[in-house]
Amino acid sequence: MASVIVPAHNEATVIRRCLDSLKDQAGLDTLIVACNGCTDNTAEIVRTEYPQAICLDIAKPSKVNALNEAEKHISSWPVFYIDADTRLSPNAIEDIASALAKGDTLLAAPEPVIDTSRSSWPVRQFYRIWLQLPYIRDGVIATCSYVVSEEGHKRFARFPDVINDDGFVRCQFDRHERRNIPGTQIYISAPHNLASLIKIKTRARLGNMQLAAAGLCTRKEQKPYASSLKKKLLSKEFIPTFVYLSITLFIRLRAARQYRNLAGYRWEKDQTSR
Repeated sequence: MASVIVPAHNEATVIRRCLDSLKDQAGLDTLIVACNGCTDNTAEIVRTEYPQAICLDIAKPSKVNALNEAEKHISSWPVFYIDADTRLSPNAIEDIASALAKGDTLLAAPEPVIDTSRSSWPVRQFYRIWLQLPYIRDGVIATCSYVVSEEGHKRFARFPDVINDDGFVRCQFDRHERRNIPGTQIYISAPHNLASLIKIKTRARLGNMQLAAAGLCTRKEQKPYASSLKKKLLSKEFIPTFVYLSITLFIRLRAARQYRNLAGYRWEKDQTSR
């Protein structure tokens, strides 16, 4: 049996899709929806339409605080942390829990399926290359979800006050301790336009910079981008690779500028896919 935590900040337009994909999953013991700082009717939807869920209505608009509050209601392990704007494939909870029960994996995630059908051409090119990067294929990154075993959660007592909670969790585990579970999927809608893509990728980059500066990663790893991208620049994938590199460079510069005023950072969210 497993517990599931869904942090939700103003997710009224997407929360039903997420919870519908979770409510009848085999192996689900406790479903916790941590509404935080909502100014829409997200909490009302959860309370009235999903009575089987524990609905927390937290005043503070903070994802990591919502996760910490939700963890007080955990009844079983492993714990699934699922973003509200995603959908989980059937039987994923049972299959991932079974994989973690073997003990050799402490951090897991379903395989990401990113829908770019409504995205602009630059966004589609970006994800075409991004999904092929060794660091991404390595598992448990940017999947909008992760699953931690009881043993794995001993690596950290609480979520610190950081932008990138999934990045924080990932860097507590060595490569051999984490993996995506084949046959399970998390469905993610890509941003529809370039501006929204830049927002969410800047946020991720900024979060990684914050983690590094604060020394919050207990495991460090290399990101072997250069050789892979160099080969693609010399192949028929030159154009999407050039687009990817151009967008990535802009994101790095934008994140560096925002980092200088990190204390005043305001969470940037993609609204186009909601």
